[in-house]
Amino acid sequence: MEMQERYAKIKAALIEEKGVDPIRILKNIASKDFVSLHGPEHHFLDGGALLAALHNAGMDFDLPLLLDRLSERSTKMPGAMCGHWGVCGSVASIGAVFALLEGTGPLSKDEAYSDHLSFTSNCLARMAKIGGPRCCKRNAFLVLEEAVAHVKSRFGIDLKIEEPIVCHYSPKNPDCKKRACPFFA
Repeated sequence: MEMQERYAKIKAALIEEKGVDPIRILKNIASKDFVSLHGPEHHFLDGGALLAALHNAGMDFDLPLLLDRLSERSTKMPGAMCGHWGVCGSVASIGAVFALLEGTGPLSKDEAYSDHLSFTSNCLARMAKIGGPRCCKRNAFLVLEEAVAHVKSRFGIDLKIEEPIVCHYSPKNPDCKKRACPFFA
């Protein structure tokens, strides 16, 4: 299945979601056969899960439109960014969501520009402490966990996530860090 087809299926699934827990939304969609265990689908899905949760929590924006814009940005991110570029695609996805929501760009001079960079750098620092190899599910959980706290402080929106976040993908992932992962079941 081509990536455009995967993204279209992810978008449709995101629009159908009704919850306000971005990790639950991510897990619901990541369990579908059109989402790989690891792959660039997460560059769209992770940010899309946050957008869906925010929209469902009452934040006023056109969800299909912002999903399309996120998709455009996500398709420019190559797979294996974490290892080849030193930047996780999940982090870039959530950073893109904040930029879309606040209308920032490379010439922005307001506090949002700095705020987005601070958020993404904090996420990357947390990932760096865990180390490799990559795990798209672990990184998605970590970034969305950080995003929920960020959204509360930045926008005053209280998204609820399940406690604790537990990963059930370990048996499918031969590179799982097991107990070294904060989400290991």
